[in-house]
Amino acid sequence: MATPTDTTAPVIITQIQGEAELMQALAIREVVFIEEQHVPEGIERDAEDANAYHVIANQGGHAIGTGRLVMLPQAPANQPGRWGQIGRMAVLQSHRKARVGSLLLTTLEDEARRRGVTGIMLHAQLYALEFYKKHGYEPVGAVFQEAGIDHLEMHKRL
Repeated sequence: MATPTDTTAPVIITQIQGEAELMQALAIREVVFIEEQHVPEGIERDAEDANAYHVIANQGGHAIGTGRLVMLPQAPANQPGRWGQIGRMAVLQSHRKARVGSLLLTTLEDEARRRGVTGIMLHAQLYALEFYKKHGYEPVGAVFQEAGIDHLEMHKRL
């Protein structure tokens, strides 16, 4: 039987179905962003949550990660086509370095492709730049503060 620390079970990424799974995702975001990174709760949760495409990572019957895709009303400056924004990527500390983030990201990118998106924009915390670069994202512009944390905007054409 799998336990919360069982990291040998396969990681399964699915679209969030219903309020219970959304609450699990918000709990993961609370641990990662609000508790670990001290992001104010009023900033971490936003109006986009109601319209976003959310995914959740489960391993051994436990929710361990989440992320979301939001369709942007307009493309970033000087970019043609339809764009989406990936954000709120969070993986519980005990499951980092196990490719969970990569699985979440590629699942969200696949959904963006299904929606006919030509590009994805995201706001990467500086410590995660190399992670996103490995997945084909390029930094755009200067470092900026979001929730008191340094970020860079990154783009990827699909």
